[in-house]
Amino acid sequence: MAISIRKLETQLWESADLLRQGSKLTSNQYCMPVLGLIFLRYAYGRYKLVEAEILKNRPSRKGRIIPLEASDFVAKSALYLPKEAQYDYLVNLPVNIANAKLKNKNGHPMTSLGEVVNNAMLLIEDQSDLLKGVLPKNYTDLSDDMLADLLRIFNNSTLDEVGGDIVGRIYEYFINKFAKNIATDDGAFFTPKSLVKMIVNIIEPKRGVLLDPACGSGGMFVQSGDFVNQSGMNANNAMTFFGQELREYNAQLCLMNMAVHGLTGVIKSGNEANTFYHDAHHLDGTCDYVMANPPFNVDKVKPESCENAKRLPFGMTNVNDKKEVSNANYLWISYFYSYLNDHGRAGFVMASSATDSQDKDKAIREQLIKTGHVDVMFSVANKFFYTKTLPCSLWFFDKGKSKAIKDKVLFIDARNYYTVVDRKLNEWSEWQMKNLNAIVWLYRGETQKYQGLLAEYRAALGCDKPFAEQARDLAAAVKALRHKAKAAVEAANRREKKRTQGDYDAQLEELTDALTIAKEANWLVEKFGNKGKYADVLGLCKVASRQEIEEKGWSLTPGAYVGVAPVEDDGVDFEERMAEIHRELLSLQEESNDLMDTISQNMKEMGL
Repeated sequence: MAISIRKLETQLWESADLLRQGSKLTSNQYCMPVLGLIFLRYAYGRYKLVEAEILKNRPSRKGRIIPLEASDFVAKSALYLPKEAQYDYLVNLPVNIANAKLKNKNGHPMTSLGEVVNNAMLLIEDQSDLLKGVLPKNYTDLSDDMLADLLRIFNNSTLDEVGGDIVGRIYEYFINKFAKNIATDDGAFFTPKSLVKMIVNIIEPKRGVLLDPACGSGGMFVQSGDFVNQSGMNANNAMTFFGQELREYNAQLCLMNMAVHGLTGVIKSGNEANTFYHDAHHLDGTCDYVMANPPFNVDKVKPESCENAKRLPFGMTNVNDKKEVSNANYLWISYFYSYLNDHGRAGFVMASSATDSQDKDKAIREQLIKTGHVDVMFSVANKFFYTKTLPCSLWFFDKGKSKAIKDKVLFIDARNYYTVVDRKLNEWSEWQMKNLNAIVWLYRGETQKYQGLLAEYRAALGCDKPFAEQARDLAAAVKALRHKAKAAVEAANRREKKRTQGDYDAQLEELTDALTIAKEANWLVEKFGNKGKYADVLGLCKVASRQEIEEKGWSLTPGAYVGVAPVEDDGVDFEERMAEIHRELLSLQEESNDLMDTISQNMKEMGL
């Protein structure tokens, strides 16, 4: 592949965000129009693929192929796009729209590119009840020049070359980036992908009804759809997706996100979708799966309205002197449990404080534990959210647990297991998610899945040597290549330094990725062996019985059970590393000085 998906995502974001900065629009103003254009690009790419498929066996009449109709595309689960809503039509329009004498769907003349794009969105909404009133139609807020540049940015031919659901990934990437930038929204509409994916991987949706009663931008639906599709089934046929979202803006994002990924569902928003007071889809006791990242620590909730809406199998939580629920965490927890049918599974994000809160919360937690349906409890490190630094926990219920683990709970403390993205953000890498998932498999007795993961590691590394040996060899290879790169860059002339560094950086990235995989494989095998037998690991995981949990005062805090792992020597020589950092700093200063000399010389030559 000529260009990696990661680089393509970054390039597209940087190009689009540069336009935003030039226009002085806020991220909030810019978010929906940009996501709408990515949606248009996706719809068009899917349209062209389905069109080619239909035309393969299209009958002809009097030597002419029968024209395509909307019903042909509906039969293929794709949107039919009228000519004026097709991406290539929009991107190839003349600069002067007024002179083109274009008319909108109602026959009125259009004089700006913004009006033309608004009309395209309306035409698409006419083709889909799911999208009715959902797509952004505020493109006249952008200048025609800016809008034309955006259309060109997302017309990148690489999107078609790389294949797969790449536009869907790019849509998610942009939501991710906007979530980090839209501080006023507190990141409420986006749950980090690694948390969503962990929930989906442990819940393992297969078929049935899935509810997210705080659905935000729909990440739970998208990841569940991917999980089902990867198992060889069609997500739209196997699953029925229901969502509730108080903020209508977020519900729009959700419906667009689902459509970009080829999913359909029923999403309700506004006051009728306030989950505290409404079971908007009448799903109490009927769901196969419940997944959510609800807002934490909500206060001023009306207990009477909650009780009238039912879904409180363990009773009402704490009510203060003002006759209000001052912390609604256990309302959410009760609702999630109540929505499940007799074999349902739930997974959700929750404030860490809820695992050990007292008074009526503790009484609810005790009743919940005594059902035998609490399955797995995760502690997550801080900095997993874009606008919050506090740690959180993941809760999992399973009403269909096997007898062997009916009265047991798996506790996992993952606060020291993550990948640092930057100073403000942590996440789980794909391999780290697989490793944590493997602990759950072994707890459930699913050793064949564990063996499948080891096979996946061997295939990724392309070697059958023990993982510890591979990690040592790759670490030595990385160190040697770094020394070689440093010498080569220092020896290169000024014009060749950047290219030489780039070449070595690419090699180092590939080698470092392999080293990371080998380290993660070794991390797993060191703890659970090649055969894969569950064992409690100090500081990481512990299977606790109901009696042990009672002895801990009905706490569901993983740290109370797993203990503290011994501190490991990371093998880094402090003096050597500090010397390396000092050399790197001097090198960067030298490059900076060279660059300033070049700029100064260029300005002199220009007479400035």
